[in-house]
Amino acid sequence: MNENHLLAEGFEANRGHLRAVAYRMLGSLSEADDAVQEAWLRLSRSDTGAVENLGGWLTTVVGRVCLDMLRSRTARREEPLGVRLPDPVISRASGPGPEDQALLADSVGLALLVVLETLAPAERLAFVLHDLFAVPFDEIAPIVDRTPAAARQLASRARRRVRGAAPVPDADLARQREVVGAFLAAARDGDFEGLIAVLDPDVVLRADYGSAPARAPREVRGAAAVADQALTFSRLSGPGLHARPALVNGAVGVVSSREGRPYSVLAFTVADGRIVAVDILADPERLSGLDLADLD
Repeated sequence: MNENHLLAEGFEANRGHLRAVAYRMLGSLSEADDAVQEAWLRLSRSDTGAVENLGGWLTTVVGRVCLDMLRSRTARREEPLGVRLPDPVISRASGPGPEDQALLADSVGLALLVVLETLAPAERLAFVLHDLFAVPFDEIAPIVDRTPAAARQLASRARRRVRGAAPVPDADLARQREVVGAFLAAARDGDFEGLIAVLDPDVVLRADYGSAPARAPREVRGAAAVADQALTFSRLSGPGLHARPALVNGAVGVVSSREGRPYSVLAFTVADGRIVAVDILADPERLSGLDLADLD
């Protein structure tokens, strides 16, 4: 077996892990795939004779690639019109398939990814690699051109931001379904008090319409305001909207379609028995690129 074949085998063994790292770094499935492909190109062009830990080497390379991509975004000032949600990972309600399981290991809900989007590129890298993938700071430091102590500080700052803004979701899917089901029933029945009962007082609703005209506010905070928005959406959606239960990034969600075309993806974050975040993808362009065949 020649060296190139061994490298290819080693890379394929690490591909799922590398894609998971890149997805957390970038919040984009297509860009994550691009980053993984770039890592393969760099591997194929490198002298890896002295590499003792191929997985660690590849993780570092993907980290560098993602950091460059994040910095490029910042330099281009890619500011979307209002809220822009990360790409959702959608799977059937019975559970994700093997590929999605690898991508979503250690729980990476949309609410967490939204907070990661607010971090500076170096902070995001330090937090993702250390806190989510246990990469030591002495390996992170050269990627961000800092000392290990400075890399530790980057991760610490990011951790404080995440803890303050990204609630830890309930792990019990049955309990999540119960809470979300009560929310949907109350919205359908026009039951304002029923909605308030399952919403956290500080709940946040974020809606990503892309460049399309907003059908409603892009961000709403507080139980009363979110309940009002849910009732408005229920009234305006009208007949012909087909809603299917799904898992969105491993949490309970709903995928709606009209005339066979995706209309919206709703992801719910449930913590301590109440809904603390509702994230809605309603960007027609991004919805058209979703593969929902697995839900049928």
